[in-house]
Amino acid sequence: MDKFELTCKEFQIPCEKIYKDGLRTRVNFALYRNNEKIYYAMFENGKITIEFNTDFICESIENMMPNVLKKLPKNYQEKLFEIRFFSTSSSMNILFLYHKNISDLDPKILYDVLTNLTDLKLNIVLQARNQRKCYPNDILEHFSNGIKYKFNDECFIQPSLIMNENMLNFAKKCLENKPCDDLLELYCGYGNFTLVLAKYFNKVLATELSKKNIMFLKNNCELNKIKNVDIARLRDDEVVMAMNKVREFNRLKNINLDEYNFSHIMLDPPRSGLGSSIELAKRIDNIIYISCNPNSAKEDLKILEKTHKLLKFELFDQFINSNHLECGFYLEKR
Repeated sequence: MDKFELTCKEFQIPCEKIYKDGLRTRVNFALYRNNEKIYYAMFENGKITIEFNTDFICESIENMMPNVLKKLPKNYQEKLFEIRFFSTSSSMNILFLYHKNISDLDPKILYDVLTNLTDLKLNIVLQARNQRKCYPNDILEHFSNGIKYKFNDECFIQPSLIMNENMLNFAKKCLENKPCDDLLELYCGYGNFTLVLAKYFNKVLATELSKKNIMFLKNNCELNKIKNVDIARLRDDEVVMAMNKVREFNRLKNINLDEYNFSHIMLDPPRSGLGSSIELAKRIDNIIYISCNPNSAKEDLKILEKTHKLLKFELFDQFINSNHLECGFYLEKR
């Protein structure tokens, strides 16, 4: 059985849709050197290989890859150990990682030789320990669902922004024919789901720990004139403590939790799953849960299904040629 059949069998529930072939718009490559030549490399079963197909990568990155190695000056190859590509609807970042001081390297040099090889707005980022140099900047721009996003490669970015469209549509479908009061969102990042879902709710409380993500989310709200989103820099367990009035947080000094009537909670947790926030989720009528790990999701659902009924289940493949899958679940209180 393939990974889709295995996952469906594991959950023993009907899967509404399976979205395959989510071409990667974010991809990292190690580098391999042989006889003065440099190659992209990947690891397969713990061994490095330079022979692999690129059919899992979006066209914009796939077309750029050979040009980068071909145009890379010799002094920019020294101590270079990894290249990362990030592509959006309108921009591309190429990040070069070094094991050396990069004070004498200029990202504009690479920009000048590469920018005419793509139709996307190009940014070059050179990075080493405690050093980061960008030209002209490191801001990625992306358009989706009438929303303009800005973020950089230091934020969490979905591996496939192409497949991400299906995930956003799934989240919107979970709101159909349902009264929507206020939304609580944990792990909101730079606002991938937040900005699209905000218009369906009176108020949104979005929580995230990363300062970088918070900065971009605030800027994205202003950019799109979205005014009903409150943002709190809190871990998931801190959200639980705040909601249970176990502890007061200075980071919530301008937010009155008693003013919210949460009808929905949006969750997109790390691979480890929900942790302590699962008890909070159980108190809210409608749960939208995006998981990047079917194994941890299965354990979370065992608990959530005691109080909620699972109504929607979809699969999203952002990791072609691997065993990884993303799952989307919608649960409604019994």
